[in-house]
Amino acid sequence: MSAQSTAPSTPDVARDFSDLEISSTVTTPAATRPSSPIPAALPPSPLASGKHKICVIGSGSWGTALAKIAAENAWKRNDEFHSEVRMWVREKIVNGKPLTHIINRTHLNSRYLPDIKLPKNLVATPHLKDVVKDATLIVFVVPHQFLHTVLGELSKPGVLHPQARAISAIKGVEVNGTDIETFASLIEGRVGTPCSALSGANIALEVAMGQFCETTIGCPTHTDSLLWSAVFHAPTFRVNAVEDVNGVSLGGALKNIVALAAGFVDGLGLGGNTKAAILRIGLSEMTEFCMEFFAGSQRETFSNESAGIADLITTCYGGRNRKCAEEFAKTGQPFDVIEKKLLNGQKLQGTATAEEVHNFLRARKRTHAYPLFEKVYQISYEGLPPKALVQGL
Repeated sequence: MSAQSTAPSTPDVARDFSDLEISSTVTTPAATRPSSPIPAALPPSPLASGKHKICVIGSGSWGTALAKIAAENAWKRNDEFHSEVRMWVREKIVNGKPLTHIINRTHLNSRYLPDIKLPKNLVATPHLKDVVKDATLIVFVVPHQFLHTVLGELSKPGVLHPQARAISAIKGVEVNGTDIETFASLIEGRVGTPCSALSGANIALEVAMGQFCETTIGCPTHTDSLLWSAVFHAPTFRVNAVEDVNGVSLGGALKNIVALAAGFVDGLGLGGNTKAAILRIGLSEMTEFCMEFFAGSQRETFSNESAGIADLITTCYGGRNRKCAEEFAKTGQPFDVIEKKLLNGQKLQGTATAEEVHNFLRARKRTHAYPLFEKVYQISYEGLPPKALVQGL
């Protein structure tokens, strides 16, 4: 039985409340956050067919999940998109058969998303040139360790359509001495295509299963926003487009460093208070890093968007970097051993990003300004014990 209410209800009290002035001059906007537009008609395609052609470079769990959404949208809007979406698969033999044959026959990526049925119009292709042939919308989602090799192939004359556009869903940064570059910027510079960035609180398996989530796309122009929103927006995959390519790119990269710190906390058996503090400090360092070194970035990308705070929370509670860092703190095994043991052939991104960011900050003489980033680097590479994580923060 529920407890009896103790709230006052006498006539005097009711009369007192009726005399209060509660009118307000503040007008609440009818809509404070409109959803990303899904246009009735897209900007024109440069192909003779008048249709845009999508391809996906990468076929890990995240690449496959994004390819699934893109293929489903292309099929639904086949008056504006070529219905076939090609996905680049680095050929492997699985149970005695080529992985591309398995995917195209069973419509399952048995290596990375074995229980997720893929659309029949998603075609696994082993040769990169065949994947990008005549493609006008190119999704990059390879591990960043392989990106330079891919770009070397794509930068050859005649490989890419001259009016193609790209989007990067790759996490990480490229550092050369005192210079730092996002992968969206690197792709644009190497192959000459305008490049957007996609990042958000998006665990690949949950996205592929159709569980509701949001993502953020940072676009250089409104045209890019319209096109990429049409490629990826779905009832269970809500897209919000912003004009902040660097902020979206950096959010996706730097959160993996913070996720390592969160994993150390879990491995040490520390509680929610400590983990919350690490997330707050980490978000602050992510924001300040982007504002300091990437002109034109927006603080709101980190505080308001899925690519910022939401992605940080998800990664620090459920991502591969957190899981591997927890194992590191518990066992003391090297990260390369843990990666092979836990990730089924996928690559750990946080440690590489921590090293790149450390090298950049050291070259700029700014390591002291980002103590959490520096502690994660020292634990990962210099033998600092995980229990020293919170000292000096």
